Amino acid sequence: MHDTTRRKVTQRLKRVEGQVGGVLRMVEDNRYCIDLLTQISAMRAALHKVEEEILRDHLNHCVADAFASGNAMDQRHKVEELVQTLGRMTR
Repeated sequence: MHDTTRRKVTQRLKRVEGQVGGVLRMVEDNRYCIDLLTQISAMRAALHKVEEEILRDHLNHCVADAFASGNAMDQRHKVEELVQTLGRMTR
C-alpha cells in the first residue's frame, strides 16, 4: 500500500475506532435502539470507504503493475484474486 493511501486508511480507521467507542458507551448507557442502529450504519459506511480506498490503491498499483508486466499468469492471478475478494465484499 502506498504511503498516501496508508495515511488516508489510518485516519479513517481511527475515526471508526472512535465511533465504535461511542456506540459502546451508548449501549452501556442503554440508549434508544434506533440511535444505536444509526451509528452502526455510519460505522459500516465508514468501513466501506476504507475498503474502497484500499481497493483503489490495489487496482492502481498491484493490478496495474501485473498488467504492465505482460506476465499472463500474474495477470490471471490478479483477476482471480479480485473476483474472490469482490465476492466476499458483496456478501
